[in-house]
Amino acid sequence: MSKTAVPPSPSPRRTPAPFRTQPDVELCKRGELRTERFLDAATDAFIEKGYRRASLGEIVGRAGGSLSTLYRVFGDKEGLAHAIIERHMAVVTARLQDLSLSGLPPEAALLQVGESILEASVSRESLLLHRIVIGEGKDFPELRDWFFSHAVMPAQGILTDYLENEIAAGRLSLRAPAIASSQFFMMIFGELMIRVASGNLANPDIAVAREEARAAVDLFLHGALPR
Repeated sequence: MSKTAVPPSPSPRRTPAPFRTQPDVELCKRGELRTERFLDAATDAFIEKGYRRASLGEIVGRAGGSLSTLYRVFGDKEGLAHAIIERHMAVVTARLQDLSLSGLPPEAALLQVGESILEASVSRESLLLHRIVIGEGKDFPELRDWFFSHAVMPAQGILTDYLENEIAAGRLSLRAPAIASSQFFMMIFGELMIRVASGNLANPDIAVAREEARAAVDLFLHGALPR
């Protein structure tokens, strides 16, 4: 006698807890716009020159404003990098929490998860994030571990919940849904992430990435044996 699947209740939307508390600074509307310009300019500078080689003076030159304002808002160069990553992760988290997987057949659900992750992974902010976390993670261990706790694990958790529900409904057969979730994400964007972080791939093609995601979904669900 098969169990009847009970759709999981939606979780309240939460943004990742900040890795590092920013200075408590009150900003007017103009100040908020200046802050966004700092973040955009720093993203470009860090990607073009690398985190270590990019200077705060150059970032201020690109964004406008003053060095004293940058220090007042972000504290220092590392605080600026943290703010870029936290801004990007808030967008990724919202994207994941907007996914509505309950009731979808496995192929449709996995494609939706895969494409959502891919679209976030080819942005400039994501490119920078992966270069810092993977390429320089040993030098930023706390930031690296924050990323895995607040980005990787929540994404895997959303998919694991779906897989467990499908197993209970008898539509999937998996020994370890949490492991399967991790394996699925690595199939979808593991190579992409490594190539981007190493500098081997500067401008990922989203169309190619989507085709690779569809192939990964097919392999994940059906394997490689003749059908």
